[in-house]
Amino acid sequence: MKMTLAEIAQAVGAVVSEDQVAQFKNIIIDNIAIDSRKATQGSLFVPLTGQRDGHDFVGNAQSNGASATFWQTGHDNRPDNISVVEVDDPLAALQGLAKYYLMKVNPKVVAVTGSNGKTTTKDMVAAVLATQNNTAKTQGNHNNEIGVPLTILGMETNTEVLVVEMGMDHFGQLTFLSDMVEPDIAVITMIGEAHIEFFGTRDKIADAKMEITSGLKEDGTLIINGDEPLLTTRAEKWEPLTFGFEDHNYLYQTSMKLGSEQSEFTVNKWPEITFSIPMMGEFNVLNALAALAVGRRFHIKPADMAKALATFQPTANRNQWLQGQSGTMILSDVYNSNPTAVHEVLQSFKEVTTEGRHIVVLGDMLELGEKSGELHAGLATDLTPDEIEQVYLYGPDMAYLYQALQSRYSADNLHYYDQNQQEQLIENLRADVTAADLVLLKASNGMHFDRVLAGLM
Repeated sequence: MKMTLAEIAQAVGAVVSEDQVAQFKNIIIDNIAIDSRKATQGSLFVPLTGQRDGHDFVGNAQSNGASATFWQTGHDNRPDNISVVEVDDPLAALQGLAKYYLMKVNPKVVAVTGSNGKTTTKDMVAAVLATQNNTAKTQGNHNNEIGVPLTILGMETNTEVLVVEMGMDHFGQLTFLSDMVEPDIAVITMIGEAHIEFFGTRDKIADAKMEITSGLKEDGTLIINGDEPLLTTRAEKWEPLTFGFEDHNYLYQTSMKLGSEQSEFTVNKWPEITFSIPMMGEFNVLNALAALAVGRRFHIKPADMAKALATFQPTANRNQWLQGQSGTMILSDVYNSNPTAVHEVLQSFKEVTTEGRHIVVLGDMLELGEKSGELHAGLATDLTPDEIEQVYLYGPDMAYLYQALQSRYSADNLHYYDQNQQEQLIENLRADVTAADLVLLKASNGMHFDRVLAGLM
């Protein structure tokens, strides 16, 4: 982005004096900072209120080079050593500025949501579309009411396509985000149990996911997983484009060869082309099918889509193979976790051949509500000693799985750690794993398995 502070003030409806307008016309803003430590020359600092009040850090932002700041009208201690744009609500102003800038740049917008796979699908879609368009995408998983505006404001002025990941954990959230970006294409990857604590049933999760159609343009396209009845029944009026493994879909795979670091597949639309992705698992083939469906709507050549998928860079810690300190190959999937995701990655992990052992390290799946114990214990159906030789479990809810597995695993092969025993878990893993073993790390982000991964690297 690149705007004068005067244009920004006008875009967010700030009341400024004539003297301020003249001053603001000479101040160029080229980036947004919500963390004062990351402010630089040309930053507009946005003081958000969370555990701490962002207004308390305006001085830090100014010291780091910030050129201006939003300031909530009536807030105490208004600074006088930095240009200030007074607004009723800094977050609402950030969101309003994002919508203004989106309309100004006017790219095509692809919005992606789903219980699992949305970050990987977003990365694949962006790679496919970048073969013929100046493309911007959500960085990491900045997919909420703060992250989506930052994604918009972070795109270059020559952006032709913006790929936006959208998350949700309550009703109305996707409605708000969809209305903000007004997508040309909306993609729903799947319906799982993520956030079931807040919704109660998968039916209600499906209702919430369908909110992504709220801002979908009248001539827009909805793309959904056609193997999921909860989506197909709700999406009929949109005449969606469907993808999946079943042959009733618009786009479906006709053959598949899965490996530990690469998966190959063919599809019905272009049977002469073998597509490949640098990831393991049927679920990632499904994500690739969604990306191909988007590419089809943008008239991307199939050969170009194949090349893009073969070389795309997934976001870190999504089914990422890494080599540990002992030479062990580690499958890191430590950003999020829910029963569907764990089931899928376990099925793929078990199929990877090794001369050593398959070792699984699982941390709690969060936000499962009153069904959490039952859902954790239910993972036992995916774990058998002849396929997974060693199981390490971490966190209070994994105690339910530990109990469910005790009749199946010996004490030497089943290990449980409470949440205050992470260092002990790391120490025991380091002593146990060998270069011939394969290790899977899977947990919700709040379990901080990035530390476990770092301990093995």
